[in-house]
Amino acid sequence: MHVEVRGLNKHFGNFHAVKDVSFDIQTGHLIGLLGPSGGGKTSILRILAGLEQPDAGEIHFHGKRVNELAPQERGIGFVFQNYALFKHMSVYDNIAFGLKVKKSSKTHIKEKVAELVELTGLKGFEHRYPHQLSGGQRQRVAFARALAPEPQLLLLDEPFAAIDAKIRQELRTWLRELIERVGITSIFVTHDQDEAIEVADEIMVINQGRLEQKGTPWDIYKKPGTPFVASFIGESTVIEQAGSLRGFEEAAGVGTRALIRPEYIDVGPSEEFALLSATEEGIVKHLHFRGSEWMVEVQVGDQRLITYRSLEKSTLEPGQQVRVLVHRAYLYNEESSWMVENRLKEDPMPIII
Repeated sequence: MHVEVRGLNKHFGNFHAVKDVSFDIQTGHLIGLLGPSGGGKTSILRILAGLEQPDAGEIHFHGKRVNELAPQERGIGFVFQNYALFKHMSVYDNIAFGLKVKKSSKTHIKEKVAELVELTGLKGFEHRYPHQLSGGQRQRVAFARALAPEPQLLLLDEPFAAIDAKIRQELRTWLRELIERVGITSIFVTHDQDEAIEVADEIMVINQGRLEQKGTPWDIYKKPGTPFVASFIGESTVIEQAGSLRGFEEAAGVGTRALIRPEYIDVGPSEEFALLSATEEGIVKHLHFRGSEWMVEVQVGDQRLITYRSLEKSTLEPGQQVRVLVHRAYLYNEESSWMVENRLKEDPMPIII
């Protein structure tokens, strides 16, 4: 299903929850609605589902306006974060529920449920009840139940929020593969950027009711369109006066700040760098072991920067004096934002001894 939304607005009393939001979603794409809590993500999802009516705006599915259609007439499957399974029904009956409402034949119901049980990895659990399942299994039942009536659009409201971290990681991969196999247009709400980046074809970043940016995870990470997106996506450090950094003097000016991601920074002893004139003096403040690498907090003047260091390199120590090379920075002020390279850097990477 191709989805078009134009000028969507929604108020709850005096609170403006959705502010002039417009977007298009291509058929078969998996879209992540990403943003902080209370930003308007779930309101947009509920409006698409017909569970809330917009104050203004147009919603079209495959070119057809659906604003006035009831939820059951929109061809939508909805997965809630708390599963919303029928506790008194078995796995089989939960999955079959929508088909029974549509008055499908018993033969079709049996075949469809068997297909979805196989697809979602629930074979052997058909006669169990929700309280006899793990959180991950209950969420798989919720997915199967939503897919059973063969909707054209699947909406998921923080589908992994109630599941522990290890199972959540497994279900991300499973969901990505499931959507690819089924080929259904899907939109899921999340405040977890790792989840959105890993699962979604495209991300829509929502903040204070507005659509800040829409694009692939890679584009949004590498080319953030607004200061909010830059600060919200990925780990980063904000420098209030960008012109204080060596190689970025042209950024000096009122209101110009720099957002620097860890991968934009190299830190180490002086012998690792071919061009010391492009580096800063720094002191290692803290080291955090991250399994595959070290996260290093380093003090440069009155600024605290965060970067990563490979386990293959020599181990740094708290209090050690080091050199710090900032390769690039994302600069922004009230009017605009742009990416700038360190003008003193001739070699793109330090020479490792």
